[in-house]
Amino acid sequence: MAASMTQSTGSDSADSKATVARLNQVSFSYDEGQTWALDHLSMEVHAGEHLCILGANGSGKSTLGSILSGATAPDRGQVELMGRAVCSDTPDQGRQIDTEAYRQARRSIGMVFQNPEDQIVTTVVQDDVAFGPENLGMPRQKMLSCVPAALKQVDLQTRMNDDPTRMSGGQQQRLALAGGLAMNPGMMVLDEPGAMLDAAGRQEIQSILCRLTTQGTAVVHITHLLEQARQADRVLVLDHGRIVASGSPNQILNRQDLPALVGEPDPNPLTQSKVSDTDAKTPVDDHALPMVKLSDVSYSFPDSGSKALNQVNLELAAGQTLAIIGRNGSGKSTLARLICALATPDSGAIQVAGLPLAGPDRPKAKHLRRRNLKLLRQRVGYVMQYPEHQLFADTVAQDIAYGPHNLGYGPEQVQQRVDEAMKLLGISDLADRSPFDLSGGQRRLVAIAGVVACSPQLLVLDEATASLDPQACVRIMALLRVLHQRGVTIVMSTHADREALDLADQTLLLEHGETLAYGPTAKVVERYHQLLATDAAEKEAAGKETSGRKADRTQADQKPLSLLARLDPRAKLVTFLLAMFTAFAISTPAQLVLALVVTIGLFTAARAPLRSIMKSVKGFLILMLLLAVFNLLVTQTGRRLAAWGPFVLTTGGIWVAVLYACRFMLIIFLGALLVETTTPTQMTDACESLLSPLSRLGIHTNEISLVLSLALRFIPTLGREVQAIVEAQSARGGSIESGSLSQRLHAAIAITVPVFAGALRHADNLSRALDARCYEGSRQQRTHYRLLQLGRMDILFIVLMALYLLALLLHPLF
Repeated sequence: MAASMTQSTGSDSADSKATVARLNQVSFSYDEGQTWALDHLSMEVHAGEHLCILGANGSGKSTLGSILSGATAPDRGQVELMGRAVCSDTPDQGRQIDTEAYRQARRSIGMVFQNPEDQIVTTVVQDDVAFGPENLGMPRQKMLSCVPAALKQVDLQTRMNDDPTRMSGGQQQRLALAGGLAMNPGMMVLDEPGAMLDAAGRQEIQSILCRLTTQGTAVVHITHLLEQARQADRVLVLDHGRIVASGSPNQILNRQDLPALVGEPDPNPLTQSKVSDTDAKTPVDDHALPMVKLSDVSYSFPDSGSKALNQVNLELAAGQTLAIIGRNGSGKSTLARLICALATPDSGAIQVAGLPLAGPDRPKAKHLRRRNLKLLRQRVGYVMQYPEHQLFADTVAQDIAYGPHNLGYGPEQVQQRVDEAMKLLGISDLADRSPFDLSGGQRRLVAIAGVVACSPQLLVLDEATASLDPQACVRIMALLRVLHQRGVTIVMSTHADREALDLADQTLLLEHGETLAYGPTAKVVERYHQLLATDAAEKEAAGKETSGRKADRTQADQKPLSLLARLDPRAKLVTFLLAMFTAFAISTPAQLVLALVVTIGLFTAARAPLRSIMKSVKGFLILMLLLAVFNLLVTQTGRRLAAWGPFVLTTGGIWVAVLYACRFMLIIFLGALLVETTTPTQMTDACESLLSPLSRLGIHTNEISLVLSLALRFIPTLGREVQAIVEAQSARGGSIESGSLSQRLHAAIAITVPVFAGALRHADNLSRALDARCYEGSRQQRTHYRLLQLGRMDILFIVLMALYLLALLLHPLF
């Protein structure tokens, strides 16, 4: 009775405001009614209201957010969004869904997903923010002001031209929020927007939400963080799909039974006796030998060349715990991957669990390095920042069993470890569930259980408590204390959570990849707080004018675009494609020299990074070499030079090999240069413009162009999905990294199923992102943030390339 009474309870101020969302007896199930994520839930959201939704992992918070945003329709019940009845449920007619009403409602609702990576649809920051306003048909002049303003609100104004797919998780969360702000919604629904942000970032998010409500925008904020709920107007608490408490923050957060409302308390706190001694790894005998040692380690991202870590040094003894703190983008995740040998540093030495992984002591022979990796996987466990990247089996129990099985344990031992790990993490009831049907917090618990089941000597955790409810966080911290007492060495990156820092023997503070402080936790945390306080004071003192000048200076300090990168993408696309096709017409040395000179000139004008381009075309270059050797040995024209059995080397064979290899090389390098100097967004705009005449024939050229854009956006996503699965399997002892050739081939084939499942999951999330950003295909008139216009430099470039192509084609005639 109390629960049902609280559902209709709200603040007096909210009652006087217009209702922007109303749910009546709403139910939703993911398994056709066997269980209910939402169960006869009724609630309202009012204009200008800051509503905070709390609840344990799996309580239905994200599902409720999806329904409030209009992304999902319930199985039962009635839904009104932005004054429109979008879903009705009557005894006479059953459930009725008004798709047109949903479409109109979504135009006034902004949504920030739990995983921001799924919400990114382009590869340029400002273009991604503009995508929603474009779909709304917003005038371009208005977009030119609202897009930078939205980016400034989330402190990304200096990253307008960056690739968001290469940003940190926290920066992607800021970008997702900016994309919603730019659409000027009447209601914003945010699913844990601060989960991957540091304390300063979370406070900035809170400030933005307060400004939104002041402007009359309703804010629905889903979170596990109780301190964020204190700033709300009203708080709802969910439990098993029902609202069990509703009221002001003081009423809810001061309740004695709050722990029971946001996550079941553990009546028997985790103790060391709960962990069987048979599963305990024998600690390293020589405690003078460091478990982790890094000496002058530096690392740059291979795709962009930007520095992630610079001259990092640390030494961690066996049995100690290290906390790595720092703001988003400081290098914490990169350092964790280096310790787990999932990346190789540019310079410096790394030694983990007595094994040299980088530096002068690293074995030169490949089989010795592979042996070291196999030994490392037996001793080191790794929990990734995004748990969905670490899960790939059909059920939770099978996923947890993956590591112990690879370590060679028998079926009974594997089952014992699985059962105990699930019991320790409180997820025994999820054993037969698919890990991909779970909430973000539940997936993280499953990922941790899979690593704990392997009983590692060294445990590396990247934001272990992100997206977890308070009781799950307490359970994780209790588990880490037990492992610490047993002599397990722990390395954990954290946003300076008090519970995690209390466990640390020493702490490392990173800032822009540099070591800002390292040593006793208290002193390092004090230095971190000084850093945050200094930055906050500088921002407050700077004011709008100074802040703008600072942003201008930052933009000015950025590397200017090359001549080729500034050209109209249509000019590049047409001329480069023609140049690639005409490469097949090269048949004389003079033509070949002319083509090589022009190509070198284009690379010079582009200031292209040869290292990254060579890496991207490495596979094609190997194919080119094989093609050259083939032509060299099978072409028998010209003067005979040598013979090896049936193979004859002739002058004609040498020329044909050189000619075909150079043709192939020109095509590959021109294509790579086009991709390097043209963003996928520019490529999409160029294709849409060039294909626009076909729209008169009824062909939806804008949809074709969007598919191209999404494909270009999706390809690197799938590449990262493959890499994440490979790293997850490697980190848990899989043979894909250190097994024999046949084992690695078998493992490579085996990952096709989880990769395919991941592709489907990303495709579904991308579809939801398009809906949330109001994309409606050919039925809408989209405006454009960027305008394509040929300038004098573009005309000159086209003329010069046309002269080159004419000279190339006409040369044989003279």
